[in-house]
Parts: sequence; structure tokens; C-alpha cells
Amino acid sequence: MRLVTWNVLWRFEPEWRARERAILTTLERLAPDVIGLQECWGTADQSQAHLFAERLGGVHAAFLGPSLPPVPQPPEHPDQAGVLMGVGLVSRWPIRSVRRHDLPVSHRQIAPVALEARIEHPEEPFDVIVAATEWEPEFADDHLAQTRRLAELLDAAAAGEPRFLLADLNCDRTQAEFAPIAAAADDTWELGGGDADAVTLSSEVPFAPLEATKEIDRRVDHILVSHGSGVAVESAFTVDAPVGDLFPSDHFPVVVDVRLGS
Repeated sequence: MRLVTWNVLWRFEPEWRARERAILTTLERLAPDVIGLQECWGTADQSQAHLFAERLGGVHAAFLGPSLPPVPQPPEHPDQAGVLMGVGLVSRWPIRSVRRHDLPVSHRQIAPVALEARIEHPEEPFDVIVAATEWEPEFADDHLAQTRRLAELLDAAAAGEPRFLLADLNCDRTQAEFAPIAAAADDTWELGGGDADAVTLSSEVPFAPLEATKEIDRRVDHILVSHGSGVAVESAFTVDAPVGDLFPSDHFPVVVDVRLGS
């Protein structure tokens, strides 16, 4: 099966509606089975995850919020008013349960959530966690606490059963915040022979957040799988090209192809 994780830049500029169409174009081309979304929008009657599920063929979706970053107050434009920042999941197979996990915070007023879901794959059910973590350098203690909590959730996988983390961790393998995750899970990027020099938050994108000095030009988006899961990773890559003349997001999606139960 094919898994994708992608920070899709909410309803931020530039041209969020055009970017959303470009995101869908990319996903249609990739034809993933499971998608984890960060900076995903949600309203009282719709979410970006559910919209994508409908457009990709009536598959299954879930959405939870709030997530990081905080939404602009006041809104930057009318399309942001009353819209939640969250994390989303799209799955080719039924989502049998969804659990909400509040991630630890000591600096912000609202805790971001991690979405944990049980997916009923016809051959082997598995769990998926979708999350986004802190990024501000001055909040590094929260960043580390959040990756430790995600590591605990990965460690809670039943023996031999796959549990995937699809996340914008705002750190790469060399940074301290990644260490708890590395102790709890295998990096599908390395297992799948992904390019060692790849980045997912690139200064080559015209609207990239260059002020994010801790994250820029690093591979900060990840798909990991719990130790001892029996999952074989066949490939791992990013999609770093614009659609037409527009980059769909400031992050590049991470794509991995895996086989269960090997």
C-alpha cells in the first residue's frame, strides 16, 4: 500500500484555493491508500480531509483539532474566519475508531492533538497516528515533550502489529527532538532507500517560512512504523515539483510504498 503525509498549509496565502486544487491534482496522481494531513482546515460542516476523501472517490476520512500553528487572530482574510486548524486522515479502507490525544504544552493556551485511528485493512488491520508538533525554538521543551508523547503512542502498539506515525515533527533525524521517536519506531525513509539529501521544507519554495531556521531545508516530515511490525518498505520519495507554476504547499509530501505482514 502507499502512504502519504503532507503539511498542506491550511488556508494561508498564497492562493489557498488554487493550492488546494494543486494538492488534489498531486494526490490523484499519487493514488495513495492512506493520507495523513497536517495544517488541515475544518469548519462546522466540512473538513479538508473529508473533502479530499470525496474528491478521491468516496473513501473514508477523519479530522480532529486544534493543531499547530495557531490560527491568525484576527483572520488575515474572510476565508479564515471561524475555521479550525487540525490534522486529518484519509483512508481507502474503513476507519473503525478514532482516538484523540492532547499533546503536552506549557507555553501555549491550547494543546495540539494527535489523531489515532484503527484502519480495517482486509488482510491486516493497523493503526495510524497523525500529528504536528511545536516548532518555535524558544518552546523546545514542549517540542521534546510532544515527541516523547508520540513515542509512547508508538510503543503502545500490540506486539507485531503495525502502528504508523504520519507527522510533521518539525525536526530531522539529527535533532534532539527526534531521539524519542527513533527509539520507538523505524524510519520508513531510510528503510525505503529515500534520498539522504532530501528536504521537505525547502527554501526553494517562494513562500517558504525562512524564519523557521530550526526546520528550513531539512526533512522534517516523516512516516515511521513501530518496531517489530513486519512491514517491508519498498520505496520512499518526495514530490518537490510545482503543479503548473504553483507549489501546492510550503512542505513537500512524503510518499512510501510498503507491504504488510512480510
